[in-house]
Amino acid sequence: MKRDIHVVGAVIFRDGKILCAQRGNDKSLPLLWEFPGGKIEKGETAKQALLREIQEEMKVSIVVNEQIEHTVYEYDFGIVHLTTFACELINEEPTLTEHAAIKWLTPDELHLLEWAPADVPAIEKLAEIYA
Repeated sequence: MKRDIHVVGAVIFRDGKILCAQRGNDKSLPLLWEFPGGKIEKGETAKQALLREIQEEMKVSIVVNEQIEHTVYEYDFGIVHLTTFACELINEEPTLTEHAAIKWLTPDELHLLEWAPADVPAIEKLAEIYA
């Protein structure tokens, strides 16, 4: 039986562009692109987890707004339940602590990167919303 992994992702907007983060080489799904975030810990809400994860991973504070998408995707290591939220940066520049790289892309450029499969439905939805 595969384990359920509940995670959150931040779709961070700035000046009409979205922050894309490339997973580190030592992570599962190495070098694929994702929306930054991570696992929801016991007792946390999805939004609390997202605030904590972005602070830990990128050393920035964000405002978490509306939910964009919820995706369930079965990987070989488990079943990921990913909820993505629209977010805004609060005046800081992201610092890379876990990711190999970041890029700021417009919604119609997102499809140019090779994304982790669980993130793809959110990308498709963003392309529809901002078409």
